[in-house]
Amino acid sequence: MKKKTKPKRSTPKATKKPAKRASSAKKAAKAVAKKRKPVAKKPVKKTAAPRKKKKAAGGDGTQWVKFVEKHGVVLASAKGPVPSVAEAVAGEPIVGSWWAHPKGNEIFSALSAIDDSRDIRCFKLIDGKVTFVHRKAWPALIRLGRDGVIAPEQLASVQQEHMPSGEHRNVVVPFPDWVDEETGGAADGLSTEQARGQLAWAEG
Repeated sequence: MKKKTKPKRSTPKATKKPAKRASSAKKAAKAVAKKRKPVAKKPVKKTAAPRKKKKAAGGDGTQWVKFVEKHGVVLASAKGPVPSVAEAVAGEPIVGSWWAHPKGNEIFSALSAIDDSRDIRCFKLIDGKVTFVHRKAWPALIRLGRDGVIAPEQLASVQQEHMPSGEHRNVVVPFPDWVDEETGGAADGLSTEQARGQLAWAEG
């Protein structure tokens, strides 16, 4: 006799999740995405580069080199028969040392620019004070020096030399060693009277 076999029980199939839950999850995700919209960045304003300040007229010393050229002979800071650079820069008479004047730094810059000019020589010319003479007045100066109207020691050229250590020293070139051929030739073409006319302050 055949054995009776028990009928196999069928396992229930996995039921699919309701579609409603899936769709609701998608909606929720979209809602969150909407809330998290990227914030637009504000455009960065480009700031204009700062403008360079223009130098004041004569700020590089040119003004004061021209000042010496105009007058021919000027004093550095002392009072005398010719204009003073220090007082011209200050715009007023200076009492005491110009270093203590509010425009002391400007005066120093002006004197330095003048001293550095190749067209200007420095002498202890008027009353033994520092005197600047422009190239255009050199021939008259030489003429009066040759004629004995001005003493040779007054016509010794004094020039500041910048040392590597930062110090300055005065280099003195005696008269007439500093006189070049061209300037000496121009002096030959002047009479004593003509030279005096150009340098009215010179004592005879």
